[in-house]
This record gives sequence, structure tokens and C-alpha cells, in this order.
Amino acid sequence: MSYQENYQKWLDAATLPNYLREELISMDEKTKEDAFYTNLEFGTAGMRGIIGAGTNRINIFVVRQATEGLAQLIESKGDDAKRRGVVIAYDSRHFSPEFADEAAAVLAYHGIKAYVFEGLRPTPELSFAVRHLHTWAGIMITASHNPAPFNGYKVYGEDGGQMPPADADALTDYIRAIENPFDIAVADLDTAKENGIVEMIGETVDAEYLKEVESVNINTDLIAEFGRDMKIVYTPLHGTGEMLARRALAQAGFEAVEVVEEQAIADPDFSTVASPNPESQAAFAMAEALGREVGADVLVATDPDADRLGVEIRQPDGSYTNLSGNQIGAIIAKYILEAHKQAGTLPANAALAKSIVSTELVTKIAESYGATMFNVLTGFKFIAEKIQEFEDTNNHTYMFGFEESFGYLIKPFVRDKDAIQALLIIAEIAAYYRSRGLTLADGIDEIYKEYGYFAEKTISVTLSGVDGAAEIKKIMDKFRSHAPSTFGQIAVAQTEDFQELTSTTADGHVTALTTPPSNVLKYSLIDDSWFAVRPSGTEPKIKFYIATVGTDLSDAQAKIDAIEADINAFVK
Repeated sequence: MSYQENYQKWLDAATLPNYLREELISMDEKTKEDAFYTNLEFGTAGMRGIIGAGTNRINIFVVRQATEGLAQLIESKGDDAKRRGVVIAYDSRHFSPEFADEAAAVLAYHGIKAYVFEGLRPTPELSFAVRHLHTWAGIMITASHNPAPFNGYKVYGEDGGQMPPADADALTDYIRAIENPFDIAVADLDTAKENGIVEMIGETVDAEYLKEVESVNINTDLIAEFGRDMKIVYTPLHGTGEMLARRALAQAGFEAVEVVEEQAIADPDFSTVASPNPESQAAFAMAEALGREVGADVLVATDPDADRLGVEIRQPDGSYTNLSGNQIGAIIAKYILEAHKQAGTLPANAALAKSIVSTELVTKIAESYGATMFNVLTGFKFIAEKIQEFEDTNNHTYMFGFEESFGYLIKPFVRDKDAIQALLIIAEIAAYYRSRGLTLADGIDEIYKEYGYFAEKTISVTLSGVDGAAEIKKIMDKFRSHAPSTFGQIAVAQTEDFQELTSTTADGHVTALTTPPSNVLKYSLIDDSWFAVRPSGTEPKIKFYIATVGTDLSDAQAKIDAIEADINAFVK
């Protein structure tokens, strides 16, 4: 069906609300094409898109269609799956509560139990709730760190991780088979609540989550002595972190916490920031001002659904600088392994997990403690699968998992990124360095001096619409067919194609990769530098990841600049 036919189908729908009909009528031709040329697809973490009318937008009908597919998948699993049901949470974005209600109403129509949080809650709590309530699935309404015009829909499996590939593929098939989203039946929500098929949840689950969070910190004596009066500034960036972060920090013994109160207000427009992304130093502007006012040692920010954590540290001149996702991963991994070693609680079969596009610095740290590093595809569900494998086989003990995109998990009672956990361990690490008369900045320097000077850079290029999708495919095809043998004047030693599942050395020797297929290319260079390229699974972007090792940070950065220049020249 053409985009014009799809557009007309929506315009003619009798059940279309007026606000969506008015939006359709106001569309110019290019907007119509972008809104209807394709369906919003499930990627590495569900679906995410601009809020509005259309098949390539997020709206009540797209949410109903996705939930109808999930309901049919659950029905195929039998009555026990229906009884166990689905838990639903949502963040502070526009239409998040409405989308949660729509999902519950579709499930209720099918007789599937739905537990719905009575107010906004973080993604990690949703992951926890799936496990705690023993539901068959979970739904999180969120667009993570995207700007205000976006929202999204993530589906979780019964382990609390984002739905694994087999079930996700089956879900996608069910969704695609639904021809008319306007025909999807929904239950009356008030009636469903009265008869108990929809149940509201909240503080009881909060309390259980916070009880588990007590296990995150390792050295409580250290916190009592050096963390209690340590100045920490926290901002939830208008999102769900406000629901739990203060309580978790107070519970752990961090009493000198200052919150950016203007950003503790749930605001779907994120009116005090250009983008609620803790990866960006711009998002810390108000936290920095408060940090200077109170003399804070460390600034921390969570994104709207509180699954990602950003960190800034005070410099000797009193200014603040932000840590990269890889630096945060490195300092957490080092501290967890060292603290357990000192306490005599480091298991012989300790294991860590990270994505293939995250720094190898953490691999070196892990190896220095006799721990094993497992590299997985991008998407925290693959780390969750490793955790489950460790528990099933007892071959390894999970210690830490992370992705360079500011996602961290310390304790596996959650099976997704958890910024509340990461916030607590970063506060403890800051207290640890304070006990030594040092700062987190000193800690990063110590790691570089011990393990080498690693530098990384991620470049995201947005290419929207039909033309953008074609351009992304063209770039990936060009890399696959004509990639140069050197980048930044450093020879390529090995090329890994995670779509073809091949690893090819410079002399042409080919071995098989064992991961699930994914549209990722990774080039390892002869000096231990590497870069990777992949389309985003949830956004119209192509991402380039560059990682180098140098004699010092300036040398490592110079290598990044040279490799980036060659990539830019190649893709033109």
C-alpha cells in the first residue's frame, strides 16, 4: 500500500480522534510521506518515534496494534501466560499515561491480566516488577533520552530483560499480520479495573525494589565515614528518577544530596534542557550551577526513564567535566572488582559483560582480576541473556555489565540498564576516592596509567525518512563491498561482519561468528584500535564508534581524529 493510500485510510477512519484528524489535514506532502511510507518497526529496544498521526509515528493506534500483537503472542502460550499477564509502566512524556491505558485496555479485552503503575516509574523498576510479580511480559512506555516530540514502546520478556530475538520476531510477525489498527477491540478500562483484570500497583513494588537496591553498595562502613557528608548534586531531568533516586541515596547513607528542584518536576516538554540526554554536558547546566553553589564533588543525571546515568566530576579549578560512558564503565568495573577483592568476596568465576562497541579498557581491567569478559551485541537484552546463562549453568558469577551509551547494571535483580543502581555505586566510588584524598578524576587517571590510554568517540548521524533509510543502506553496502585496508594510516587486521557472521583477517582467513545476526561491521586495527558502524535499531540514525589506544590521551585522540577523517572521506 502506498503512503497516499495509507494516509487516506487513516483520514477515512471513523474512530480517528479529532486531534489526529486535524493533524492529518494540516500535513504537507513530505510530512505525509514520512508519516505513512513505512510502519514504526521494533528494533533493539522496541519501537520509538515522533508522537503523531501515521503508521510511522507513535500514537494510540500504533500502541493498540503493538499490544494486540503481544496479546496474540501471549494467547499462543496458553492460559497460564494469560493469568500471569503483563506489567505496564510509563515515563513523563506526552501521551505516556494514555498509551499505558490503551495497552491495558487491549490486554483486558483478551482476558490477559494487566498490572499498571499508578504513576510514572523508571524502566529498571518495570524490569524488576516483571520478575517480582512473575508476569509473562512487561511494557514500558518511554523514548528514553530522546527529545520531547518522541515517545516509544518497549516490550520485556518474563526474565525482566527486553524481549529476546525469538519472541521479538514472533511478536513482530503478529503485529504485521494486523491489517487494520482501527478494528482492534479494547475493553472498558473502568470495568476492567472493577473486575480485577486490570490492577493498579505502586508503593508496594517501590518498597520491594528499594529493598533489593540495598545490596548494590559494597562497603557501607566507607559510606558512613566518607560518604555521609559528601556533596552530591542530582538531577532527574524532569523524568522518573525523581520517584526513587532520592530515597535510594538516603537509604544508602548519602545525606548531603542536593537535587536540582526545577528539574525534579515531571515535564513532558523538558523545558529547562534542549534535550534530556545525560550523555550531553549541556543537560548538566543547572546541575553545574548548583554544584558550584554548594561545592559538590560529583554531579549525576538520569534520563527520563532512569535507565541511563551521566556523571560530571569537579576539576581542580572548580569547573566540571563530564565522563564518557566508557569512562564510567571503567571506573565502576575497577571499583567493583577491587572492593570485592579487598573484602575477600571476589568469586573465582567472576564475569562481566559489555557490548561489542564498548571500550576494551574494561576487558583489560577484568582480566587483571582474573575475571572473564563477555562481548555481546548492542542491546541490553543480550547482557540479560548472559546473566540468565550464568545462573542456569553456574559457570560464571555476574559482577557488572554495561554499554558505552551510558547504561550500567550492577545487581541482576533487574535485567536492563539501571541508573538508580549506577547512581549508588558511583556515589560509593566517589566516597572511596575521597577516603584517599583523591577525586573521581584522579581515579580515571590511575586507571589510564595502569592499563593504557584508551579513547573513544561515538558519532551519530541522523538520516530521516525514505531518503535517509536508503542512504543508511548505501553506506552499509559500501563498507561491506569496498572498505579500505587502512584507516588513519593504521592497517585493518580483522573485519567482523555480524550480519554475515564472518570474521575475516587481512590475509583472507575467514572464521564464523557465534552471535545472533545483526547489521554491524567492526574493523580491528593492528595497534588494538578499532571502529564499528551500525544503523540504530530504534532511531533513523547510523552510528560510528571509534576506539584507540595511545601512548597518552593526546596520542589516542590524534588517532581518533585521523580515523574519523578517513571515515568521513569514505562515506561521502
